[in-house]
Amino acid sequence: MPDNRLSRVTIYTDGACSGNPGPGGWAAILMAGGKSKELCGGEESTTNNRMELLAVINGLKALTRPCEVDLYSDSAYVVNAFLQNWIGKWAKNGWRNSAKAEVANVDLWKELLELTKVHKVNFIKVKGHADNEFNNRCDELAVKCSREFK
Repeated sequence: MPDNRLSRVTIYTDGACSGNPGPGGWAAILMAGGKSKELCGGEESTTNNRMELLAVINGLKALTRPCEVDLYSDSAYVVNAFLQNWIGKWAKNGWRNSAKAEVANVDLWKELLELTKVHKVNFIKVKGHADNEFNNRCDELAVKCSREFK
């Protein structure tokens, strides 16, 4: 009988921006089965929120099959969109927020929403710039990558 359980993966993510907008970077650390992989990238002119979203998106896109993911982020913007179901309300309202304005970064939110249909993602908020070694490492990588675009 086949084992239909999803592989369990831990992902830490972070985004950084020098100026808002300005050069930015994102980073993700993927961990599973005693192995880890670091990813990072960036853009020349972007915002911190876009980098936070791209960190999550690129972390999830790096997975080669559907997984159960514990995703740690210090971004209340990203985590609360799922934990407080902002994203569901935005989608239901034609990607308009409670003020009836278009949701910022709608292109990335739609992409992330599709990825959460592939993977079972548990969003977990961590305190930024504190004592979490993986969050701190993501911050280092995101800042490093953002400097490549200055």
